[in-house]
Amino acid sequence: MQRKAYVPGVAALLAAVLAGCTGGSGDGGTTDDANPGGTGRATAAAEPGRYRTLPEPCGAVGQEMLASLLPGIAEIADEEQREKAYAGEATLTYDTDRKVGCRWKVESADAVDHLLVDFERVVSYDSAVSDDSEAERVFATKAEAADLPAPEPESESESESESESGSGEDGAASSAGASASSSSSPSASSSAPAASRSASQGTSEDASPGASQSPSGSASPDLQPRLLDDLGDEAFLDDELSASGSTAEQRTVTVAFRTSNVIVTIEYAEQPATVGLVPDSAELQDRARKLAARLAGALSG
Repeated sequence: MQRKAYVPGVAALLAAVLAGCTGGSGDGGTTDDANPGGTGRATAAAEPGRYRTLPEPCGAVGQEMLASLLPGIAEIADEEQREKAYAGEATLTYDTDRKVGCRWKVESADAVDHLLVDFERVVSYDSAVSDDSEAERVFATKAEAADLPAPEPESESESESESESGSGEDGAASSAGASASSSSSPSASSSAPAASRSASQGTSEDASPGASQSPSGSASPDLQPRLLDDLGDEAFLDDELSASGSTAEQRTVTVAFRTSNVIVTIEYAEQPATVGLVPDSAELQDRARKLAARLAGALSG
């Protein structure tokens, strides 16, 4: 029985395939077909994130901190209910290795306070992208969704201080003129501070106790929603005042930060029991930032 002859083209193709399977680079190194222009070495996988697990969220905030954030918690007379309030309630999650959270709600005679703490561990499924880089991208999306206002431009006082720092005859003449003016009109110089004090006193008397302006209004620039540079690898703070029709206004302060491949989000809200009162922005921001700093320290430790 005669053997079948190979078709020349098929034989050549088979030889090429066999050569590709058994052959290698001339120096014995591994090849990287995904990078034909490279040196023949395989591309190293991106670095994994620092964190492989997440903390237990309801145990991440101590009782002392909870008492400062939720003042009404100490007023709960029933011991069992008080312990339940301290324990918090875990948020619904389907993968505790990737996302966990806990929330607290406490009502008191003065206000209703809410606290939510959320931990998210970001993992990259692209071998060319590290977990940290993917977490950085996720955090940037989160910060963009917060719609933080643009940084304030340089104030006029700073510009004036720069111009006054110059020396010369003009500066000396200006100083001499100001001195002469102040000496010639003592009544004017003494009345200005009095007017300032009067305006200041009038403002404090007109303001309701514990009330503050909305950050979107005339609040201090230091209280505006902004990026933070002293928390984790990157962080931001948002402050929102929402009206609920005939009910009291609720202020929600959000502090979010990223440490390596873990993103922590804190939402702290307060709604006064009395219509017309506005939660103090500085006080709520200070409490939320202290909690964020403590959580960041616990992660780093």
